[in-house]
Amino acid sequence: MASAVRLIVSQISGKEVYVNDLSALTIADVIASPGLGGFFFDDQAAIKSGALRDGNFYSGSAVTPGYRSVREPAESVCVMLLLSDGYVARGDCASVQYSGVGGRAPRFHAGELAGLIETALAPLVRGLEVTTFRASAAHVERLIQEIPGLGGAASYGVSQALLDAASHAAGHHLMGRVLKDEWQLPGLLASVPLYAQSGDDRYDNVDKMIIKRVPVLPHGLINRRELVGQGGIVLIDYLHWIRERLRKLAGGEHYVPIIHLDVYGTLGIEASGSVAGTADLLGRLEEAAGPHLLRVEHPIDAGSRDAQIEVLSRLRALLEARGSRVQIVADEWANTVEDIVAFAEAGAAHHVQVKTPDLGSIHHAVDAVLACHDRGVGPFIGGTCSETDLSARASTHVGIATGATQLLAKPGMGVDEGLAIVTNEMNRAVRLDRYLHDTAGKYSHVPSRGSLGGMASTFTEN
Repeated sequence: MASAVRLIVSQISGKEVYVNDLSALTIADVIASPGLGGFFFDDQAAIKSGALRDGNFYSGSAVTPGYRSVREPAESVCVMLLLSDGYVARGDCASVQYSGVGGRAPRFHAGELAGLIETALAPLVRGLEVTTFRASAAHVERLIQEIPGLGGAASYGVSQALLDAASHAAGHHLMGRVLKDEWQLPGLLASVPLYAQSGDDRYDNVDKMIIKRVPVLPHGLINRRELVGQGGIVLIDYLHWIRERLRKLAGGEHYVPIIHLDVYGTLGIEASGSVAGTADLLGRLEEAAGPHLLRVEHPIDAGSRDAQIEVLSRLRALLEARGSRVQIVADEWANTVEDIVAFAEAGAAHHVQVKTPDLGSIHHAVDAVLACHDRGVGPFIGGTCSETDLSARASTHVGIATGATQLLAKPGMGVDEGLAIVTNEMNRAVRLDRYLHDTAGKYSHVPSRGSLGGMASTFTEN
């Protein structure tokens, strides 16, 4: 048994807090610090309108509200919950690279957001019990929605901190185990395939992915029509290069990764908006990718959620009628749980990206993944290169708790950093969850708060 000695570990607001005080765990205070994201905020509308690359810059003026230039540093805000026992739970507010388009919220500015969290949100949550995650996350999200200037990015960061707090309250510090327990999901935490993104370094970064045996690659950042080429020739050449690089360097038949391209609607642009023309392009790409399974994200943009569902449904039906095995991944316009359910119920895509920052509070990501599973659609835990290490780790726990189809290695576009962060967090969590399962009843170094209102950890396998 843990020692009953009450050792002072810190003071918060003049109150002594103790190592093993098992009273209800509450928020003593909230502070926030501005920070950076792992890549950039880019004005997608300006880029599609012809803004030209100049090194890492783009020429021209911003088009989308909230941007001062076409490319700006990605920002973040770290939310720190100072808990009543002295622990500091953390989460990062973040937003996607292409904020403000596709039905998404405008980009935020970190200094303003951090100030609002400390002045407007903190007074409302002091004293809030955080022993369980799901209820506290929903409650705090409602508070955030009532504060002008706070939005999905704030809910995303605060909910990560609440999940950290609940895992601390449970004694195991496993965010994924909290999700398993509170959603009553059977089994242990389990590894899922990782998906790496190349950014603009489309060739050297593929080599990195091959060396590290990434299961799904390379994203490609196909965000301009010239990267597709007339009739798809440029993208076909790129797929030929990937295929040959894999044949030469993969080291045998045991490594046959899925090729996943994010084309940002550019196939539809090249096809002049024609669904049949887009299907023709996809057929050529599939042939170029063989024998690798090809997934194509956002092949065509229809301008609204309902139109997107209708167009992707027609595209999928046409591909299947032709005998194609290309898998469509929905992304743009699937920004909320309601949106994701609508895409899934319509069968508009084989997979839907659960873009964690767009969903706000991270409990929605869990619900979205489970909704996809229920409807036979593959849930892909995505997000953005513009996130942080903390948000990437929290997203990882959603993926390994819910059995996502694949999990984005983030943040950044350098491959190595995001892949290390997500791989290591996944492997640590899976190993610890297995250890605690195998030693149930023997491991007593950390007391559980389950009898004090938290969810007691349960380990049941199928």
